[in-house]
Parts: sequence; structure tokens; C-alpha cells
Amino acid sequence: MGISRATTDKVKERADIEEVVNDYVPLKKKGQNLWACCPFHNEKSPSFSVSPAKQIYKCFGCGKAGDPIQFVMDIEGVGFNEAIRHLAQKYGIEVEEDKEQTPEAVQAYNERESLYIVLGYARDFFVKNLQTEEGKAIGLSYFKERGFSQSIIEKFDLGYALDGWSHLHDAAKSDGHSNELLLKAGLILQKEGDPSRLYDRFRGRVTFTIHNLGGKPIGFGARILTQDKKQPKYINSPETDVYHKSDILYGIFQAKKSIREKDNCYLVEGYTDVISMHLAGIENVVASSGTSLTENQIKLIKRFSDNITVLYDGDAAGIKASLRGIDMILEGGLNVKAVVFPRGEDPDSYARKVGSQEFGEYLEKNAQDFISFKIGLYAEEVAKDPIKQANLIKEVVSSLAKIPDPIVRTVYIKKSASLLGLDEEIIQAELNKIHLKEKKDGFFKEKREEQETPFEAFLPVKEELGISGILQLQEREMLRLLVNYGFEMVSDDLHVCQYLLQETDDLKFETPVYQKILNLYKDALANNILPQPEYFLKHEDSEVKREVINLITRKYELSTLWESRYQIFTNNEADDLAKTVYDSILHLKKKVIKKMMEEARQKIKEAEMEKLEENILTERIAIYMELKQYQVEIDKQLGIVISF
Repeated sequence: MGISRATTDKVKERADIEEVVNDYVPLKKKGQNLWACCPFHNEKSPSFSVSPAKQIYKCFGCGKAGDPIQFVMDIEGVGFNEAIRHLAQKYGIEVEEDKEQTPEAVQAYNERESLYIVLGYARDFFVKNLQTEEGKAIGLSYFKERGFSQSIIEKFDLGYALDGWSHLHDAAKSDGHSNELLLKAGLILQKEGDPSRLYDRFRGRVTFTIHNLGGKPIGFGARILTQDKKQPKYINSPETDVYHKSDILYGIFQAKKSIREKDNCYLVEGYTDVISMHLAGIENVVASSGTSLTENQIKLIKRFSDNITVLYDGDAAGIKASLRGIDMILEGGLNVKAVVFPRGEDPDSYARKVGSQEFGEYLEKNAQDFISFKIGLYAEEVAKDPIKQANLIKEVVSSLAKIPDPIVRTVYIKKSASLLGLDEEIIQAELNKIHLKEKKDGFFKEKREEQETPFEAFLPVKEELGISGILQLQEREMLRLLVNYGFEMVSDDLHVCQYLLQETDDLKFETPVYQKILNLYKDALANNILPQPEYFLKHEDSEVKREVINLITRKYELSTLWESRYQIFTNNEADDLAKTVYDSILHLKKKVIKKMMEEARQKIKEAEMEKLEENILTERIAIYMELKQYQVEIDKQLGIVISF
């Protein structure tokens, strides 16, 4: 269902951009705004800006921009209604449904919500199964055996799938859920060769509910408890519209608050590792659920902390095989530490073996930075073999090259040199070789792509950089002045917007979104509203909001210290709005006339080629010369000696 306008207005009024973004990305103040590395693309230095004063965000790297609602839509990958519900829950606002929604709007909303509903139904079904005779004897018995308390079982929505072909399917069908929906959610399967035969995916297994960041069930992991070698120990939900394995981490919903508070995230491998650590009082822990760590999972952790501590089972061979994950974490701009458990132990078994206090102390005492960890892992192996020692040095340098922050990299160069018994210059030289190779590879890749690109692909770009492209830039500049300064006075009795609109009344913007904003501005004036930027930021058209944010935000701010401390004074466009606006109008008119001259010139050529009557050619030449005279007059006012 849709959401009432009253609810939407309450959310817009209450939602604070700093609070909303801080739920996902740690912000740091610089100048008037707050900054962070963009959560939407990889970058080494922060280009993601949040303006508390304007209640907007803007990334100067990838171009993402919007208000608190748009941010939730972008980062959660949800629609407008879901974003409103998310923020309403955050701020304790009661959601009122809109009873006047169209059938199409209701259907669009239900398509995604229906998956959450049926997955929630399955979670409840599995949880209730723990109270059946079979569930108590097998599922609940297993959880109690592992020391899981009732509160932990409830916290993680642990359950049991009954041992039978269609227990969930039959119950879901009886309660009105369709086969199509159950199949889309990955809860049932079709028999190969006989699509009419449907059966449960999860049978005779304990279940682990996988939640999204908001706490909704999106999938399941399930463990078999018998010694059936024909069956895999664990099976998981397939990819669906709401569950993407590479984008989620098990336990992130239960851990996100603690990760932010502790400013550290423990990374483990399995479901039971996460749960056992919660039992030990350590809640800032997530699991990759047996899959290789992905770039998106690293980004997910980075929303809450820049620090990751990877916990490894006491198996040297397995650790070496998974070291690629550390390099990916470094490349993602996070700080990495590692803890290795005694041989034969994992976080789950060791926590149960030593108890909460000793387990926590072990993590504190044995956490080591990734350089010490990596070198220590190979120490015995390379001690008497120069070739292996050289390979280890290359491995270490390769990891150092992944660190984006030059200061952090320099610190680790010193530590690596000390542990390896080398001069820092040797490690720095090897690093320089890697960086030089990366630059060369990037250069040649770019050249190859240029050569492989068909010539025709460049034609639209050429056109864009021609007269039409320049005109678009000038339209944008005039609109920027209108939105940013339209409400200011250019003289004692004239606003900037009045002056701009009077001088350009006969012009029409060629760029559709600019014309749309211009029309909205004129409509506001017609309704006795003198619009400021906030007027457009409240507009429901996302294209308008995004473009206005681009018009009112700047990547760089001039430090106030220039004037207050150093008495260095600079000219500002707002200091003389009359001249700024006047010059902008002249430049826009010049570009429009230049475009008209180009069209007139083309018509003259056509008249000559088609050998039209002399009077037609003379008339077209006269139009061109009149336009040329206008151009000369404008150039004089702009101080341009030679027209071009």
C-alpha cells in the first residue's frame, strides 16, 4: 500500500541528513560541511559531502545527490515508500496508509513486499517448529547442546525445518501464499522433469535466518544434523530479488550498533561463530557465511567502522588460502588486524571451551596488525630458504601497495622493514615499481579502449562539445545564479530573479531539466513565492532535486582563515551581483546568437547549393549579418575586442 501525504510530510520534517547518513557512514567535519568516503563507489579520499544546513548530500566523484529520503533509497536499494517506512521507524513516526492509491501503485509496492511477507512467514514457521516434538528432540536439543540460550535463539530467529517433503509448502498454501511466490523466495523447489511436483528446499535441518540491515528476513542457512554424506552439511537460500549473497553479512543487523560503538568489526566464517561470540558478550561480529569475502561486504562494514579484525581457525593452510581477503580489506581503505586461535579451534569451539571472560581477553591479547600477522605466518617456513624469503618480501610489498592512505602505508613500511631486517628504501623501491606498473597498465588499457571504440561512438561527444554543448553550460550557469541568488537584491528595488528573467524573457532553454526548473521558478513567482534553494529540494521530482543540488553545492570552500588570520582578501561573485548577473546574461545571449548564426550560415549554404532565387539568398545573408552585428555589440559590452 501507499503512504499518506501526512506521514511523508512528518518524515521529511523530522529526518536529519547528518543522523541518517551517520547510520551508514562515519562523517568528519571540514569547513561548513561533513565529509566521508562515498558509500556508493570506491575512492581513496573523501568526496562525499553532507550539508546539515541545506539537508542534502552530494558526491563529487560519482554524482549521487539528494535529501535524507533519497539517501535511504540509494543505499538500501529501495523505493520511495520503503524509504519513508524506514525513516518513520527510525524516528518513531506512525505510518498512515494512503487509501486512494491506484491499482498500479499498489501492485508495484506489493511485488517486493510480498517476498518479505512470505520470508517472514517461513521464519515464523521454522521458529514454531522448535516447539513440536520433532523440533524439540532434534533442533532445540542441538541448540541447547551448543549452549545457546533461549534469548539468543529468539535474537537470531533460529528454527527447525521438519523432516518431510512439503511441510512448509503445505502450510503456506493453506494460509494463502502462492506457489509462484514461494518459488521466487527460494523456499520451495520444482522436481526436475515434473514442474507440477513441488517440495520444500529446507528439510530436516536447523535453520539460521539471514536478515537485512533493517532486520527483515531475506534468506536462510540450514544445517543437517545427521551423518548423511550424500547431503551437504549446509545449504542456503538462492539469490532472489531481496537476497544477494555478495551484498550481505550474517549478523549485520544484530551487530551494526555495537560495531559503531566499538569502532571495530570482528569477521568470522560461520553462523555459529557469530552466535557463540554474542553469548560471550561480544556483539560486534559478522560472518561471510563460508563464502569468499566480497567488495560489497567490505563496503557494508565500512559504513559502520574503518577497523576489521579477522578471526582465523588454528589451521595454517586454511589461513594462507584466505589471505586474499586481507588484501581486499586493505584496498577498501580499512585497517586490518588478525587473531589466530589455537590449533583445532574456531571462534565457536574456543568460546564454549574457555568461557566469556577468557575468550574476550584472548581476542585483546592476540590481535596483531596484518603485517606482523603475515610475516609471522611464514616465519618458520622461510627462515632457511632465501628464495622463499624473497617471495615473502614480495607478498608483503604487494599488500602494502593496496593501502590507499600514504601515511598509514609509510608507517607499515617502517614496521615491515624492521620485521624483515631490510632497509626501508628497498621496500619503498619495490612499492614504486608496483605503482609505476599500475600506472603504465592503466595508461595502455585506456589507449586500447580508445582504439577499440568505433569512430561513430565519438560523434555524439563531438556534438556535445560543440555549440549546443557550450550553450548548455551557459544555460546551467544562468540557472545557477537564479537558484542561488534569485532572492537577493541587485539594486534598491530589483531582485536578481526579476533582472534575470526580464533580460531573458524571450529565450527558451534547450536542456529539458533546466527549462523544467525555470518553469517551476516562474510558477512560484506567479504564486507570490520568492523561491530559495530549499523550495526546489522539497519538490517530488527527483531529477529536479538532483540538478538543484548540483547547482548549489561546491566541492571546495575558501577557508575563513584567509581573511581572519592572514588578511588575504579575495573577490567573491556575491560581492557584486549586478556585474556577475549582467555578464552571465550577456554570455548566454552570445551563445544563443552564435547558435542562430550557425543555423543561418547553414541555410545560406543550402540556398547556394540548391540555387534558390536571388532574393531568398539575399534575405538569408541579411539575417546572418544582423545576427553578427548583435554579436559584435555583446562582445563590446563584455570587453572582447575580436569576435569569435
